[in-house]
Amino acid sequence: MSDKVSFLPALSVGRPAAPPTWALLQRQIFAALDKAALEFADRYTRPDGTLIWRDRWPGMDGSDDPYEGFMNMPLFYALGGSEEVYRRSRTIWDGITWQWTEYGQIHREYDAYYDWMHHGESNLFFYFFGLADPAVLKDRQRTQRFAGFYNGEDAEARNYDRELRLIRSPITGSRGPRHVQTEEDWSTHREILDNYLPPFEDLPGIDRYGMKTPWSDDSTYAEILKRINERQSRGDVPLNLGATSLMTHAFAYSGEEKYRRWVLDYLDAWKRRTAENGGITPDNIGLSGEIGEYNDGKWWGGYYGWRWPHGAFSLLEPLSIGAMNAVLLTGDTSHLDLPRSQLDMLWSLRREEDGRWMVPNRHYDEGWRDFRPQHPMYGVYLWNLSMAEEDAERAERGWAGGVFDAVNPAYSSYGGSTGGHMGFNGNTAQWFRFIRGRDPGYPEAILRANLETIASQIETYRSALNDPLTMDHYRESMTIHMWQQLTPIIIEGLTQLTLGGPMHVYHGGLQLARLRYYDAAGQRPGLPQGVAALVDELSDDAASVTLVNTDPLSEADLIVQAGVFGEHDFTSVVADGGDAVPVSGRWLRLRLAPGATTRLRLGMARFANPPSYDTPWTQAAGAVEPLLGRSE
Repeated sequence: MSDKVSFLPALSVGRPAAPPTWALLQRQIFAALDKAALEFADRYTRPDGTLIWRDRWPGMDGSDDPYEGFMNMPLFYALGGSEEVYRRSRTIWDGITWQWTEYGQIHREYDAYYDWMHHGESNLFFYFFGLADPAVLKDRQRTQRFAGFYNGEDAEARNYDRELRLIRSPITGSRGPRHVQTEEDWSTHREILDNYLPPFEDLPGIDRYGMKTPWSDDSTYAEILKRINERQSRGDVPLNLGATSLMTHAFAYSGEEKYRRWVLDYLDAWKRRTAENGGITPDNIGLSGEIGEYNDGKWWGGYYGWRWPHGAFSLLEPLSIGAMNAVLLTGDTSHLDLPRSQLDMLWSLRREEDGRWMVPNRHYDEGWRDFRPQHPMYGVYLWNLSMAEEDAERAERGWAGGVFDAVNPAYSSYGGSTGGHMGFNGNTAQWFRFIRGRDPGYPEAILRANLETIASQIETYRSALNDPLTMDHYRESMTIHMWQQLTPIIIEGLTQLTLGGPMHVYHGGLQLARLRYYDAAGQRPGLPQGVAALVDELSDDAASVTLVNTDPLSEADLIVQAGVFGEHDFTSVVADGGDAVPVSGRWLRLRLAPGATTRLRLGMARFANPPSYDTPWTQAAGAVEPLLGRSE
């Protein structure tokens, strides 16, 4: 063991006790996924990590989807999954990246151009590598290059206007802004968009209030593309705040101030635009910085804006992501005021329907429409960082009709009743109810639900219908979603309960939570074999966690970290109701006796450190030096 770890004082904790049911369920999920993740990979990928799929894919949509089916593998490893799952995840990331490069959509290992909802989804796979092993040179250097696409450093990808603090298109990537989109760009997405509302209110012959738009009809498609290129392809949109996660990821590797500064400057630009627009965040900014520059001066009607395709969701998520990243980088929770202001603005427009408060979800030329309950998850995300009662109230005011009182195990997508998205992470509100002391049965319920879903997913992907060697990959364009629909790597319960936080925002949010763990003996991330963890109380200055060693024969040697990014410090430990023991620093080493259980109350100074991928034995910023290319 390295000196860095051996010098961490170890506290011996725990008393022999029969392991609680939730602990056994956690270990059952670890055991199931260690096998299922590899079986799933064996079935759908070749030994080189490429996917067993079609020989061409022409559109820009879809390069995110294969990553999504496997992206939880490195996060599962960081929670305590097997080394082989992590090794396979690296092979698959490389294979997908090469394959979509050959298809023509990925360039320089990054999507050539698409929007930040989809970049955010696919980037999660890459972000989680930082939690798995921050010493990998390839990941560090890729991160530096990818960040350069958005901070003005890259000569080819001119996505960012430094003077105006403006990302120059909703469609950006390693080739720069896509100001003119083609028929081929959208070709693979037409089928699914047939079932969405029209992206513009003035499409000939189309009901602007309807939820069907015939993108598959060539004449309608031509009218849509014309309007996209005239009104939506140039300038900035709130969705681009997803890029703050990439910059924060780069900061966690390097500690370089330029990445932190970029996040704060870009978020400030959106704060200013919101203030200039009377307190409502505009959804389209022209290349000159003018609100509504290509949209007749309207602050609504932009790409992934207040109207199309999802409405308020497409602003509230990126505003929350940007604000939370700023808090992580500074410890200043006032950055949350931007998403708070939009939640409160919508709440001020509420109306009562059948005894439930409903808020507008979309803005048309005539005003606000599409009233729905305000989803608790946005308030939960903010509360997770602020610990402020005002944010708890924002979460709780959206509670309606008991919808969020029980675990929802269903696969759900945008607008699902519990806010679930692809990735089976639809129980953010339910976790919040538990952590606030209102549902002590939640841990068992979510873990059982996850186990049932894992079993169902295994049965489905094993079926003859889903045999990649015999199925018709060309039967419909939506086979692009098959991997994320079939994945067994369901880890919502493990993530919430062990780390003490909601699962990451699916469209590119970093995994923000109160604790993470390392196996001290194995010098690797995650809970040691046989250990389970349950965080059941959070406050501004403390977290309570129960640790269980389900192995009756072996001691567990583990390290607890304050914050997933080491952003907090521990100040004290109270074990099993005893006296407080003063401690300091971001790491706490514990020895848990065989078959023992301990409940710890961990005093904390939150946001005492800059976020970092440092581990107890690896300093991320100094782990490896980047390689330098030729100057000509």
